[in-house]
Amino acid sequence: MLDVDTYASLTALDIAREVNAGRLSAVEIAEAALTLAERRGVRYGAFTCLAPERALADARRTDRRVAAGERLPLAGVPNPIKDLNPVAGLPWEAGSAALRGTVAGADDPIVGWFGQAGSTMLGKTATPEFGLPCYTEPDGRPPAVTPWDPSRSAGGSSGGAAAAVAAGIVPIAHASDGGGSIRIPASACGLVGLKASRGLISPGSRPPGPGLGTDGVLSRTVRDTALTLDVLAGSRPGDTYWAPADPGGYLAACDRAPERLRIGVLTAPVIVADAPVHTACLDAVARAALLLEGLGHDVTEAPVAFAAGRWEAFGAVWRVGALSIPLPAEAEPLLTPLTRWLRAEGRRATGLEYADALAAIQSLTREIARTWADFDVIVSPTLAQPPALVGSLRDDDDPAADFAAQTRFTPWTSVFNLSGRPAISLPLHTARVDGTDSPVLPIGVMLGGRLGADSTLLGLAAALEAVAPWERPLLS
Repeated sequence: MLDVDTYASLTALDIAREVNAGRLSAVEIAEAALTLAERRGVRYGAFTCLAPERALADARRTDRRVAAGERLPLAGVPNPIKDLNPVAGLPWEAGSAALRGTVAGADDPIVGWFGQAGSTMLGKTATPEFGLPCYTEPDGRPPAVTPWDPSRSAGGSSGGAAAAVAAGIVPIAHASDGGGSIRIPASACGLVGLKASRGLISPGSRPPGPGLGTDGVLSRTVRDTALTLDVLAGSRPGDTYWAPADPGGYLAACDRAPERLRIGVLTAPVIVADAPVHTACLDAVARAALLLEGLGHDVTEAPVAFAAGRWEAFGAVWRVGALSIPLPAEAEPLLTPLTRWLRAEGRRATGLEYADALAAIQSLTREIARTWADFDVIVSPTLAQPPALVGSLRDDDDPAADFAAQTRFTPWTSVFNLSGRPAISLPLHTARVDGTDSPVLPIGVMLGGRLGADSTLLGLAAALEAVAPWERPLLS
């Protein structure tokens, strides 16, 4: 039987290589992952449910495929699915008490894409209600917390996924990002989190809507994220728009360190001009700038892309998006105060106001392109503060204040959802923020690129990982 500590040290690339070579079986990998999930999952609020029967069935199928001669990019790699996406026969509650007891009748397409690549569906990871907040504190369930300090949030909305990866339970976990929901928990949990270019990953059967969101994964290494992007990238029949995938592959891009890039450093908040920025977050960017200069890149200060008030177009679309979630009238009282407030604000918007908001997003995209035309990459803090204490952002008595606190906490991430550009959070820094005896906390740095330049970002991220490998939390 595979020792769980040995298993937890393996990357997705390691697992796929060993399973494809027949030196490990997908079944013994799945058993080790399930053991760790039982041992650590509850402690960190990672899962809404585990699926041992489904996991072992997936693993046995992978072992049969490998025995028949197939070589699978994610052979035997445990990969839970975020609970915004359905998995047949499992609870599908989207973090909401209003959907408690709902069981999915069919798999989301992305479950099939991962399965075709040989991954093992381990279970469902926790998310806040409908993925709306940047913290994962669903009603009736424990919060998802960072394994670096369980008094602090794992972030959101892919908080359970991040907790599972940071705790060593899985090397990758499905995630999604509509305003920072991959990058925020990546920063809080010391992980790699890529929001890919708009249209690079198909929305599957879901309507693309205004194009703010995309699927992806959280991982511990840049190459595991690149490996997974190779699996997910590409259009599917019926997609209304798509970005061309790199024909050379994204994993291969990690071995091509980009030539001299023009890199802009941005530490001024964008969407909330007066958001306070912690010194640890500024230190993280300063360290990243020195590393980038050491790699031979030109590093200069970058301007703020647009006036903070113009971000309201994103807020308007976000609120209407909350309203568009199909729920019966009797479900409304079961929703969190934040969700009810967002939906009420969405009802106040007229059709013309919504159309104007979509047009404003398009105008902002052009303005961002003009303002940052002289830069290949923009470097900023991922978050304005270290991982937040559980409950410190949530405000059920004043949901408007809750939403405002979230924007102050995340004054950079949604810029890349608005513009469709790729962005990746890297765990390049750590700090003790409450004195010398306080826990070491991860502090993420975000690199944002030009639309379609995901390969450049991954190559740069891999180069940074090589010269400044990051730490992992101490786990018992």
